[in-house]
Amino acid sequence: MARGVVVRRLLAVEGLLSTLHVRIAAELAGVSERTVWRWLAEGRRGQVEARPRQDGFSLSDALWKVLGEAGGNVAELRRRMLAAQEHGVLEEWGARCVPSIPTLHRVIKRDLGAGRVLEVARPAGVRAGVEPSPYDRALAELGLTDGVGGPLVVEEPAGAADAVQGGPDAAGAAGAGVRAGGVRLYVPGARLVSTRQVAGVVEAVGHTVAARGMCCVFGDPGLGKSVAVEQAVRLLPGRVPVWRAVAGVAPALPQLRASLCEALGLPLGALTHRAGPAGQALAEPGVLVVDDAQRLTPPLLDYLRQLWDAPGCAAALVLCGAGSERAVARASALRSRVLTWHQVGRLETSQLLQTLSLFHPVWAQADPEDMARVDEQRARGNFRTWAKITSHVYAACERDPARRVERELIEEACARLGPYP
Repeated sequence: MARGVVVRRLLAVEGLLSTLHVRIAAELAGVSERTVWRWLAEGRRGQVEARPRQDGFSLSDALWKVLGEAGGNVAELRRRMLAAQEHGVLEEWGARCVPSIPTLHRVIKRDLGAGRVLEVARPAGVRAGVEPSPYDRALAELGLTDGVGGPLVVEEPAGAADAVQGGPDAAGAAGAGVRAGGVRLYVPGARLVSTRQVAGVVEAVGHTVAARGMCCVFGDPGLGKSVAVEQAVRLLPGRVPVWRAVAGVAPALPQLRASLCEALGLPLGALTHRAGPAGQALAEPGVLVVDDAQRLTPPLLDYLRQLWDAPGCAAALVLCGAGSERAVARASALRSRVLTWHQVGRLETSQLLQTLSLFHPVWAQADPEDMARVDEQRARGNFRTWAKITSHVYAACERDPARRVERELIEEACARLGPYP
């Protein structure tokens, strides 16, 4: 209820006014009782309606475009506005004055929170990612298990190694998604290995996609969750579309919409407060994979729930990330719709020797007792930690080919992990 209506009704019953009247008015207006008492005091002085804002500045579409061309730099936007003011063309951008930088920040934050999308221009020739180093060329992913539950070696696609040397974009094209769903394993000569843990993820995701439901894949960092989910969707029939989105760090709703637009192949800005365009894109049976879902707040997860609940949506939703189960648990509406909760476990000691020997030949002659001791004291079944240890062991053997992989060498490699393996 508007402030003017509330104040006028309270003034009309001035002689009978009580705390109960104010409490009811506060509930109807959606404000606190203290606010209503303040409104009433100002109304008695003749100010029934709210004061107009002294600062009514807003960014026109032209200024919003200039902000995008400036890369989202507010200070640069103000410099360009000052220059336009000097040349007498500021009014052509829909502004009569140049506000302060704090005012610009506040207005831009307000517009972004309201769902306005900022299309930031990127300089030509700029590529995301960094060229790999000599010890950072092997990108691997986990596959399936064999019939008896042991690890398998999955050969890299032809030309994948050359593609990785050519940079991230080449790896994504020739490596059939190794970059997208893989993880840096820090050592040349590594092979793609699969484990029981990945087989469990493949089964869970496959069932979820078939049932067109929701799945939450969670577990500690470094256990291969994202890689396993990527392997699972790669094993789906080729006719099943897969849309991949990654949650940014502390994203707001506009950033989530932009990520979904990119994943679904929609024009930037196509998603507004309504879920219609995404619902049409998800009408085809497929799977939407959202990685790092633990970064999403309950309102953002509820937005995903609205997309999935939209009439005609036939897609499955897979949420993946370390701690994603806690994030989803805080969004009760989404939590109740999750069909499958799957926790990715650590490498078991019985799997260790066979898996690592297939992962890299440097472990072929290692003592199983030494490896079990390292796993107990340092790696604790974490595949990413073992990949780091493998990198240091490999580098030491390259420096001194006559040196054997023994306890002393492995302990030297573990010492390089520091306090946070």
